Amino acid sequence: MPDNCIFCKIIKGEIPAAKLFEDDELLAFQDINPAAPLHFLVIPKKHISGPAAVAAEDEPLMGKMLRIGSEIAKKEGFEDFRIVFNNGAQAGQTVFHIHMHILGGRDLNWPPG
Repeated sequence: MPDNCIFCKIIKGEIPAAKLFEDDELLAFQDINPAAPLHFLVIPKKHISGPAAVAAEDEPLMGKMLRIGSEIAKKEGFEDFRIVFNNGAQAGQTVFHIHMHILGGRDLNWPPG
């Protein structure tokens, strides 16, 4: 894990987070700057820099991220929600450790207004 990655520091427990789920492969936690009433992140504990860096060997992990994120959203009472991945700085990625945003509870029509 890179020493300067904020998500790797959260995984190691060096930075606190409001955890919603954790196992050996994934961590889900509340976004610190929520853009909707429901806004949390799901990250793999394996450091992958972004969606374009996902390898064939990571495909089961990516599927698990989608399943866990959906389960948490439903558990929180949201049947409708948006799942967002950003790839690269021009696409809005600010932390270069792959992460999946789950957002719900407000009008999330695209493009955002």
